Amino acid sequence: MKIDADRIDNSNAASLLQAGESAIQGGDCRFDLSSVKRSDSSAVALLLAWQRAAHARGLHLELQGTPASLCSLATLYGVDALISCPSLQSKRAMSSSAIRA
Repeated sequence: MKIDADRIDNSNAASLLQAGESAIQGGDCRFDLSSVKRSDSSAVALLLAWQRAAHARGLHLELQGTPASLCSLATLYGVDALISCPSLQSKRAMSSSAIRA
C-alpha cells in the first residue's frame, strides 16, 4: 500500500489506520512510506497498530521508504526494534561488526 500523504500526524492517523487495516485484511502488508516527509508520535503509534494487525493475521508487516525522522522517533520512544527501519538496521549491523573486530 502506497501512503500518498506527505505527513503522518494526529490529523490523518485515524484515516490511515483504517486504510492500512483494510489493506492488511486483504493480505497487503507492504507499506511504502517514501512520500512521508513529516511525522509525529501518532505515526509511531500507527506503525505499531499496523504491525499488531498484521501479526494477528499471521503476516509480517514490511515497511519501505521509512523516513529517518520517523525511525528517530521510534528510537527515542524505545520501540525501534519493533519497527523495521532499514537505516537503523544497517547502523546496528555496522556497530556489531565494529564490536567483533
